[in-house]
Amino acid sequence: MDTASAECVVEPATNVKFQKSLSLPGNADSLVLFGTGYREKVFAIIGVKVYAAGLYLNQSIISELNAWKGQSKDKIQGNSSLFKTIYQSSLEKSLQIILVRDVDGKTFWGALNDAISPRIAKPTTVEETALSTLSRTFLSKPLKKGTFIFLTWVDPSKLLVSISSNVVPSSVDATIESANVSSAIFDVFLGDSPISPSLKASVADGLSKVLN
Repeated sequence: MDTASAECVVEPATNVKFQKSLSLPGNADSLVLFGTGYREKVFAIIGVKVYAAGLYLNQSIISELNAWKGQSKDKIQGNSSLFKTIYQSSLEKSLQIILVRDVDGKTFWGALNDAISPRIAKPTTVEETALSTLSRTFLSKPLKKGTFIFLTWVDPSKLLVSISSNVVPSSVDATIESANVSSAIFDVFLGDSPISPSLKASVADGLSKVLN
């Protein structure tokens, strides 16, 4: 058996490999992969897979989800309160994005900002500063195929952003300290209208297995 392959999970639509566990800058504990998916954009009526994504959680989160023990994948996927509990937990969590095509930072940030904006109708000064920091972080980057982007929630109001050509980044590129911006980004991926339905479905499946 290939030991390296045994320690990875393959996202089926993109064939991108995700490590089953990661230790990231700013994180005290190792995080475990709970699901993978992909983000698709339509260009000239053709669906193009832009990136694959995986959600890593501190395995201790399971003890906070006892109320959902025994529930099916479908019930978990449609349960907003469960995902809010995951987000509001003080335990670290991280979204790993792996690009499957070249994209400039302006395009990546523009798409993400378009998804965040409706969730923050009237940004405060703190939120505008956080969004400006995110914008500067991505605008300066040529995001080549295979680039790793990590969005790591240290707690519900603090988000770390790392962009790297390595599986595990060595540093943090930006720190976002805004509860609403951090929450909006989590909601973009795992809220009621996620931009990657496949990711949320996979996470729900992963959670249903450990909660049964």
